[in-house]
Amino acid sequence: MKTIDDFLVLLQDDLGLPVTRTDVGAGFDQVPGWDSVHLLSLLTLLERTTGRSLPLADALEADSLEEIYRLAVAA
Repeated sequence: MKTIDDFLVLLQDDLGLPVTRTDVGAGFDQVPGWDSVHLLSLLTLLERTTGRSLPLADALEADSLEEIYRLAVAA
């Protein structure tokens, strides 16, 4: 996963979330279909995709999917 577009495809195809590029920058309460179970599933997918561990504490502090993406590419 190299780009935000790759991240968007992961959200759409693997998590089944009907999100757009605009949704990625929005708060979680504005993301269609988002719930806390998606966060755990997303972290698992990102760890598998990137081969790196993502700190749960940092993910819980994130305000948007874009911040989760930044954690994934910076880890």
